[in-house]
Amino acid sequence: MASGNSVNVMDERDIQKSYWVQHSADLSVEAMMLDSKAAHLDKEERPEVLSLLPAYEGKSVVELGAGIGRFTGELAHKAGQLLAVDFIDSAIKKNESINGHHKNVKFLCADVTSPNSHIFEGSVDLIFSNWLLMYLSDNEVENLAERMMKWLKDDGYIFFRESCFHQSGDSKRKYNPTHYREPRFYTKVFKECHMTDDTGNSYEFSLVGCKCIGAYVRNKKNQNQICWLWQKVRSHDDKGFQRFLDSVEYSHKSILRYEQMYGQGFVSTGGLAETTKEFVAKLDLKPGQKVLDVGCGVGAGDFYMAENFDVEVVGIDLSINMISLAIERAIGLKHAVEFDCADCYKKAYPENTFDVIYSRDTMLHVEDKPTLFRSFYKWLKPGGKILVTDYCKSEGSPSSEFAEYIKKGGYYLCDMNAYRQMLKDAGFDDLIAEDRTDQFVKTLEQELDALEHKRDDFIGDFSEEDYNEIAERWKAKQRRGASREQMWGLFIAGKKK
Repeated sequence: MASGNSVNVMDERDIQKSYWVQHSADLSVEAMMLDSKAAHLDKEERPEVLSLLPAYEGKSVVELGAGIGRFTGELAHKAGQLLAVDFIDSAIKKNESINGHHKNVKFLCADVTSPNSHIFEGSVDLIFSNWLLMYLSDNEVENLAERMMKWLKDDGYIFFRESCFHQSGDSKRKYNPTHYREPRFYTKVFKECHMTDDTGNSYEFSLVGCKCIGAYVRNKKNQNQICWLWQKVRSHDDKGFQRFLDSVEYSHKSILRYEQMYGQGFVSTGGLAETTKEFVAKLDLKPGQKVLDVGCGVGAGDFYMAENFDVEVVGIDLSINMISLAIERAIGLKHAVEFDCADCYKKAYPENTFDVIYSRDTMLHVEDKPTLFRSFYKWLKPGGKILVTDYCKSEGSPSSEFAEYIKKGGYYLCDMNAYRQMLKDAGFDDLIAEDRTDQFVKTLEQELDALEHKRDDFIGDFSEEDYNEIAERWKAKQRRGASREQMWGLFIAGKKK
């Protein structure tokens, strides 16, 4: 991760201003995007970026780092009031010459790190920035996050997009002071940002979405263009399921432990060798098809499909930690895979978007499966397929031990017949529902054997306590599977042409 902490604040601002004065000389889209193919990219990525914004019709919007106005005119069409800010005088003047006819827009030449912000606290509904934070030092990003929280109204939003890891544009540069950070830096800064107002109310940022920009994935096989959407919420309003996933079930440490059991990049039964290859083979994937992976985890199954079948894959997961790792591991991939940190309940894709919907051991977290399955049906193209594996339970009341396991995990399990009926009721036909519990038990045994053989390495990476805990979890699942109390189902269905 690039760091600005070693650079004097004044030096940092002088360096960045000098850099942008140089690259703003011709005030073109190519100069702003630092890419010779900017015109082509702009046509595809600008509408994509705008589509990711929350509703802002008639609302107060601040655009930071507005440049020559690539987004200003678009934002002005819907916003009630728009303040476009940039620290390069020539750029903001050109923006005003292009977009000054919009009576709801004000233009301001100012540095966002300056205390004289001209933005009133609690006055803004949406803060928008495109390629800004990567031109600030680490401390400046942290300070700006705190100030933006103060600028926002309750329930207001921040959207920002940054280049991570490395540059994307092909413009030659004598020097490049840009901070190409790991995505987790931005996620951590905004997750840890809090404030308390004069009346004692406490606020924080809740992550609404985090994804790579699809236009760069498709055109450049480049997953390093990442955007985030955050909402300012009362602290007690954001204690829900996402926080549970990232702090307990899928903490960074838990993910790494799961990978020790399932294989690098996998957090579901059997990993690649035992289950992924077998189940993906049932999808009959064709080059160019589009796949949605619901509950994609850290993305190894998506990489496998994209690399081996030349399909486009969109992976979504509610866990911030999962998606952060998936995005980082996608860097340099030569195939089209994009990731989105999102709640599958709240996602809305156009009808007939995907050829395949794939979900591995994720639906156990979903309470209202019937509604979600109806959404899957709409999103699937005619003739498309859905494949789901999931934990199930036997009919009847669970034992106290199994009931405690379900409660602790926050799971919603149903029996195989109920699962099959929910898919049928959603409209799917050609249903296949297979009891794969024996395979589940056998796979658990193989994973336990492998763990035992690498016991010393595992304890070296984690601890003996971690080893004993995960070994006992696997043995408990084995016992429940052997007694048929905990079951594992494979469900495949289609949508008629």
